[in-house]
Amino acid sequence: MRRSGVVGTLLIANMLMATRFTLTLPFSRSIPPLLITPISPSLSHLKQLPKSHPCPLWSSSFSFCLHTLRKSTSPFMAASSPNPVIEDNPLLQNFDFPPFDVVEPKHVRPGIRALLSELERELEDLERNVEPSWPKLVEPLEKIVDRLSVVWGMVNHLKAVKDSSELRSAIEDVQAEKVKFQLRLGQSKPIYNAFKAIQESPDWKTLSDARRRIVDSQIKEAVLNGVSLEDDKRESFNKIEQELEKLSQKFGENVLDATKKFEKLITDKKEIEGLPATALGLAAQSAVTKGHENATAENGPWVITLDAPSFIAVMQHARNRTLREEIYRAYVSRASSGDLDNTEIINQILKLRLEKARLLNYNNYAEVSMATKMATVDKAEELLEKLRRASWDPAVQDIEDLKEFSKSQGALEASDLTHWDISFWSERLRESKYDINEEELRPFFSLPKVMDGLFKLANSLFGIEIESADGVAPVWNNDVKFFRVKDSSGSPIAYFYFDPYSRPAEKRQGAWMDEVFARSRVLSRDGTSARLPVAHMVCNQTPPVGNKPSLMTFREVETVFHEFGHALQHMLTKQDEGLVAGIRGIEWDAVELPSQFMENWCYHRETLMGIAKHFETGESLPEEVYLKLVAARTFRAGSLSLRQLKFACVDLELHTKYVPGGPESIYDVDRRVSEKTQVIPPLPEDRFLCSFSHIFAGGYAAGYYSYKWAEVLSADAFSAFEDVGLDNDKAVKETGHKFRETILALGGGKEPLDVFVQFRGREPTPDALLRHNGLLSVAASS
Repeated sequence: MRRSGVVGTLLIANMLMATRFTLTLPFSRSIPPLLITPISPSLSHLKQLPKSHPCPLWSSSFSFCLHTLRKSTSPFMAASSPNPVIEDNPLLQNFDFPPFDVVEPKHVRPGIRALLSELERELEDLERNVEPSWPKLVEPLEKIVDRLSVVWGMVNHLKAVKDSSELRSAIEDVQAEKVKFQLRLGQSKPIYNAFKAIQESPDWKTLSDARRRIVDSQIKEAVLNGVSLEDDKRESFNKIEQELEKLSQKFGENVLDATKKFEKLITDKKEIEGLPATALGLAAQSAVTKGHENATAENGPWVITLDAPSFIAVMQHARNRTLREEIYRAYVSRASSGDLDNTEIINQILKLRLEKARLLNYNNYAEVSMATKMATVDKAEELLEKLRRASWDPAVQDIEDLKEFSKSQGALEASDLTHWDISFWSERLRESKYDINEEELRPFFSLPKVMDGLFKLANSLFGIEIESADGVAPVWNNDVKFFRVKDSSGSPIAYFYFDPYSRPAEKRQGAWMDEVFARSRVLSRDGTSARLPVAHMVCNQTPPVGNKPSLMTFREVETVFHEFGHALQHMLTKQDEGLVAGIRGIEWDAVELPSQFMENWCYHRETLMGIAKHFETGESLPEEVYLKLVAARTFRAGSLSLRQLKFACVDLELHTKYVPGGPESIYDVDRRVSEKTQVIPPLPEDRFLCSFSHIFAGGYAAGYYSYKWAEVLSADAFSAFEDVGLDNDKAVKETGHKFRETILALGGGKEPLDVFVQFRGREPTPDALLRHNGLLSVAASS
């Protein structure tokens, strides 16, 4: 659970479980919280071309030529006569920025097939002429990997933000061919043997850390891709990979469709009593899109959906307990019935993952997952149990506090609080205890002010300037913003897109960051300077209503800071080796460090007061409210921590001890894990696993623990700033510079533990995390 931070949104966010998550790019490999926010394995791993950085499930997310955005010459036409299919296909053009505005489903089939044919020829040429040297092995390999990553990444990105049945169908038609090529590349023995020869050569020790990391990673990933398997075993492995790709895609589609399918029309305002004005405006806006053109916030009708802003508002504010129950039950049973039922898909995924692990001579899939991470299964379980013990008693007390408070308010359900009561009464208790009303704070957090303050913080800490560059690059929706990042000399060093608002009809839930281009010396645009990195940040926050800007909850503010942390690591890399630049090559359980680190600054007085300006009057957030926000940071910390631990524990249990087809069902496992991680047992019909996209349609299988693992690293890293004094501007700038030059600059070119020690001067401890969450004394006593 991300910062047990402010408010009850987190609580709900934890429930938002599974919609945000990872784009499945070429080799599979994104940023948790509103259920909604990494990626890093080596790019030659079958599932591993950069993937998105989703945010955790919270229960409460080049100097390109700027004047010629699209060049007329396609690399696919160089050696042959013009082909109109290729010549007119935007996926195959030589572009400075992806032509997101003109790519259509009709381009996918011919475009991807032409790309794969060209890459197959390049791979054959590489295998014929391969030598154990950088120019004859790694550089041509990087070009192949990057082209697939960029083009498939465009298609997959559009599926996440601009979904349609036509696009789904097109992707489904070429997906098997794409996976076949990935397998072909990942299992190439000439490439594998050339990397082994480099590793065994007399020059091995003279290579840079980054180059040794690339070689080691490519060898490890090749083995995990089945390069050592022969004949029948390789054929079985490849069939498994093809089927897993299809199943994961179908899982995610079912979650999206199930979420979109539910809508509740309300005509009697008494039914939604308690909903704040922003939620009523959003519900009326939804009604308009559903054909009720005269709907207004004041008079309705209103449409409630399972999209995050709507769901959270009902769970936190609706006084109608029956409505809360209906919406909650619909949410936790998404994609668990009828044509959209994910139960059998989960069973098949787990069965195939276990078969894959055994083909690779591992005992279970968790061991396969951990082979490319910092942790081991034992170490991950040890950390989770330590945090669980520290969280359990406070979580039990949280429930007792809610019972006492709701009883004092005359609630009939006080003695029998259940799931659809927790967020509602948590919000009431928080308002009473800290005198904070989250809805009343929204006017102080308008999106333009938040982004302005975030960019000022980045300048203060890391010495960079961020400016609007709208119009420089094509975008996929008019709400998308484009930015240029410059260093202290004014030179561009990176670019990024920002897609902030919820669009439930076409956009998956959650929040994530992904790469568009990675920094690369080999892929230089001018032959001298490295190609600059480009990223995109995607959120699902409350859109503008009427003539008002997007007015954000504090949780939404934290989510933007979180995703920006991921983007910073991608954009501020100084690593020129493309296969380990930015977020590439970073162990999955370390990649959340910068994102979770950035969330801490939301509680920093100067930062928060800089962004918290009333959108109409310009009035600053009152000092006493700031102090209450900081005090509320540890509100229900035990419950929120336990929620994240439940997700991590059930993930590991399913990928270690669970036997597909055995006496236990997946839901039996969930209930068994819940006995130690949920104070209130799940409903018998709870099917949250059916929307747990992080592990069944994303990159977090046997890896959800990574959020907690990296949270230890991020909290300890932030404590370095606390140690020098957050009000000591000179020391903070110096520490920020050191953070930039290590955590943000080195990418995957160095072991993450070594990078952390280089920044912090020692290995990490969980003390800062427990202290930030108000759980340190509990951990010490336990």
